[in-house]
Amino acid sequence: MSARVDSWIWAVRLTKTRSQAAAACRAGHVKVNGERAKPAQPVKPGDEVRLVHGGRQRIVEVKQLLTKRVGPPAAAEAYVDNSPPPPPREEVAVAAVRDRGAGRPTKRDRRELDQLRGLRP
Repeated sequence: MSARVDSWIWAVRLTKTRSQAAAACRAGHVKVNGERAKPAQPVKPGDEVRLVHGGRQRIVEVKQLLTKRVGPPAAAEAYVDNSPPPPPREEVAVAAVRDRGAGRPTKRDRRELDQLRGLRP
């Protein structure tokens, strides 16, 4: 028994849509057992699927075949995730907020805004 790789990637929620999964396959971002995969390539339990999506590499081993999209708990049981941990998120700088209708910033306000943004020492 086997399933299409694009359908399986979508069913286990590694991509949001099946068309995104197929596009990732056509672009060469999906590999099955180290070989570049076309959207219709079959996968079976025990295969290793590598997917680069959203700037992150996902390495998963197929445990269970799915062709229909399922909920997150059931999807998590269909594969073993061997992916490296995601890179740490950069802390977001405090955004300078001005009151609406406060007018143009003064020279002093501009210096403070630039300093908050890291443009000035």
